Amino acid sequence: MFSSKEYLQKKTGPWGIGRFSYLQSLVTEFQDTSSEESKEQVLANLANFAYDPINYDFMRKLNVWDLFLDCLTESNPKLVEFAIGGICNCSLDKDNRDHILKNDGVKLVVGCLSSDNEETVLSAITCLMFLFTQESREEVASLPVVECMLRFSKSANPRLGNLATVFLQEYCSGDQIQAAMQFQEHLQQQQHSHHPT
Repeated sequence: MFSSKEYLQKKTGPWGIGRFSYLQSLVTEFQDTSSEESKEQVLANLANFAYDPINYDFMRKLNVWDLFLDCLTESNPKLVEFAIGGICNCSLDKDNRDHILKNDGVKLVVGCLSSDNEETVLSAITCLMFLFTQESREEVASLPVVECMLRFSKSANPRLGNLATVFLQEYCSGDQIQAAMQFQEHLQQQQHSHHPT
């Protein structure tokens, strides 16, 4: 009697070692290693696995989403880049998105907008789009975020400029953009008054 493909897949997984065990070994390695380079490699690996919905149950059980969120405040810019990439990869899924929203995800992702790393900033903007819901809209399209997108939309970097423009068009109302422009003018006036020429 032949075993069904599903049954064999479940028993052995694609690497002959179960997928769950493999992901678990990555998480354990991340927690146990003191090498920054190993941490980066493991996190980059986990971020890649976050693309595939077949891994989501395992990754939830292993608290990988929380691991990503924790890494957003790391001082190592590579860890932040891979962590925000991982969140970006998984947050189109409703359950994952809800988990991220419940755990201060928007605030942590917004913090990545000020990164010097272009990939981190691009992932953060994309991530905010994915985290946008009726409930989260006020936080996702808050005044500082809209003001930030206005600045990015004028960027000489086409990837950044285009993505920020999409955010403004798709996720912000005319009133929000107006308010952010006034806020910018107010800031500029303050700067001028502090630095008389």
